[in-house]
Amino acid sequence: MKKSAIHFPEDLKNKLRGRWNEEWRKENRKKMNVKERMSLERTPMLENEPMERIKGFFEVNKGYTPEMALSEARRCMDCPNPTCVLGCPVSIDIPTFIKKIEIGDFLGAVKVIKETNSLPAVCGRVCPQEDQCEGNCIYTKMGKKPVAIGNLERFVADYERTQGAVEVPEIKIKKNKKIAIVGAGPAGLTAAGELAKMGYKVKIFEALHKPGGVLVYGIPEFRLPKAILEKEIDYMKKMGVEIITDFVIGKTATIDELRKEGYEAFFIGSGAGAPWFLGLPGEELNGVYSANEYLTRVNLMKAFKFPEFDTPIPRGKRVAVIGGGNTAMDSVRTAKRLGAEHAMILYRRSRVEMPARIEEAKHAEEEGIEFKFLTNPKRFIGDEDGWVKQVECIRMKLGEPDASGRRRPIPIPGSEHLIDVDIVIIAIGTKPNPLIPNTTPGLELEKWGEIKVNWDTMKTSIPDVFAGGDIARGGATVILAMGDGRKAAHEIDKYLSGE
Repeated sequence: MKKSAIHFPEDLKNKLRGRWNEEWRKENRKKMNVKERMSLERTPMLENEPMERIKGFFEVNKGYTPEMALSEARRCMDCPNPTCVLGCPVSIDIPTFIKKIEIGDFLGAVKVIKETNSLPAVCGRVCPQEDQCEGNCIYTKMGKKPVAIGNLERFVADYERTQGAVEVPEIKIKKNKKIAIVGAGPAGLTAAGELAKMGYKVKIFEALHKPGGVLVYGIPEFRLPKAILEKEIDYMKKMGVEIITDFVIGKTATIDELRKEGYEAFFIGSGAGAPWFLGLPGEELNGVYSANEYLTRVNLMKAFKFPEFDTPIPRGKRVAVIGGGNTAMDSVRTAKRLGAEHAMILYRRSRVEMPARIEEAKHAEEEGIEFKFLTNPKRFIGDEDGWVKQVECIRMKLGEPDASGRRRPIPIPGSEHLIDVDIVIIAIGTKPNPLIPNTTPGLELEKWGEIKVNWDTMKTSIPDVFAGGDIARGGATVILAMGDGRKAAHEIDKYLSGE
């Protein structure tokens, strides 16, 4: 097998190879040659039927059985340079955890994952593995389907939970220093977990009434059941992480005020919860929502269970969602489950340029969602009562690539047309809330309001303040936020240790 063209650091390669070869010898794993492994087909995930799942908010994917997990784990080929690890923002020792699965040591596998990732059940469900670990799998270079790393991660995390075998790591060293984490989303939770394992006193300050950030308010139940998220957060609490909810940094207290209370370092992981709008005529009409508001009402405030939960939400019959990312898929599939007879995506580019995960778009199509590609809204039209009733759109064609690398959409003159709607959801991205920067003197920002950081250390312009996740990146993925949180935690440890 040829070596990968991807640069693989020698220290990481030596660490991984030495570790898993030792484990390999201990467990006397049954040998399979490369040819035998390559002959195995990828094991598909079990799913609920589309016409059944749109009737409720239960999870779409059913997960692997132990037999399926064992079969998929056997596909891993013991690459000399395991480039899958380079694709993981939190540097999970992927080959070792998969080898643990192959010999039937499921609990050993999840322990390996938790060395660097405290939220494996979450990551196994919502991470874009096809662009990260699986996208770097050697099979993809051979034109074959990659090892289902995400499915295997989900399996062992679920196995640990359902077996009641969750173990909290022993904190051997206690460090008498207080650290404040701003935001209980994926970046903040990860930073807190890493710092707690190092022995620090960690407290998270969360603005909402439940921890989880975008995991709890943005991602629907059918993709990430909240009971599973709560178990992951309970694991953090058992490690000693304290979470204070309904605490708005910049309003309840500022970072300067917390510093006076003895906190010696800060990590800002407050996300990007402010939506972008289109700035089109009619955007103020009733029935036009940002995806943030729509999904928060449904997911965090349980509007889908009205009147059991007293958060109402209009249940439109013709719903248009503007955008082509994962948030757009979550919104349109939610609308379908709330009774939309015709739920559609309006996206100004083609399917090739659409940033949503392949799996999410596939699920949406299976559930009867209509995709109107090369379609861009121009204005929203309301009825006499101020409710949206139509979207005027224009058809687009694709030109040369723009700064994002995607082909630029160009309007086709004279192609304007009307689409009847009663609900419109705008899902074109998010930006950071300015409250924290505005109340933290000396904090430097980027052009669109993101906190400026040194990406090697996650340090901000203030020596004891670090930041990561969407507050620094703008809208990004859960796993990238977690990678930022993990990196920041280790840099905070260096900072407090005087390194």
